Amino acid sequence: MEIISSKNRSTSRPYTAFFDLDRTIIRTDSGRTLIWYALKEGLMTRTYLLKGICLPILYKLNLRNPTKIISTMVSWLKGVSEDSFNELSAEIFRNDLKESINHDIKSEINFHRKNGASCVILSSSIQPVCRPIADYLKMDDIICSNLEVDNGIYTGRPSGLFCFGEEKAVRLLEYCKMNNIDHETAWYYGDSISDLPVLNTVGYPICVNPDRKLKRVANIRGWQIIN
Repeated sequence: MEIISSKNRSTSRPYTAFFDLDRTIIRTDSGRTLIWYALKEGLMTRTYLLKGICLPILYKLNLRNPTKIISTMVSWLKGVSEDSFNELSAEIFRNDLKESINHDIKSEINFHRKNGASCVILSSSIQPVCRPIADYLKMDDIICSNLEVDNGIYTGRPSGLFCFGEEKAVRLLEYCKMNNIDHETAWYYGDSISDLPVLNTVGYPICVNPDRKLKRVANIRGWQIIN
């Protein structure tokens, strides 16, 4: 299935439901899974593997800026071709991520689709990882992080800002404006306290297996929690 762009998608649907990817649509961390596959395929050194293990720990301890962490995590892709990485992403989906899809979230997607809503992935994950999942679930669109490409080869640098934290809320509002959607009618499903800016932006915030900090906020504000 071809991902439908916001330019040519009908705006007649009444609202949009946005879904985070890691630990929301899927029960695992796609970035960590990608690192192990890349190491196995010889696309990544053990030095980057150690970074992939250590940097999320530094983030949880508030010892490293999350945007810098993500930039470091994707720098290993420098020199990798788009075609080979797309093949690797498809393999990861077939072998691991497909089985990790949260069945409760599939039910939520079906619920919104039956109500005439559009369903969109809104994630900090990179586009080649999001695409096979979006295709499989027949999502209407993808809003995610993108990587810089030069003549079909990744440079190891991001293309624009990573879709993380405040940037997620900015992207959602831009998408809603472009598609004539009232953001106060939108839903967002997320799992992390880093999703708080976008959860605050929509009319219907849903917390999926929330981390400790987000669960505390959800309980105080009376937001729905899906475990």
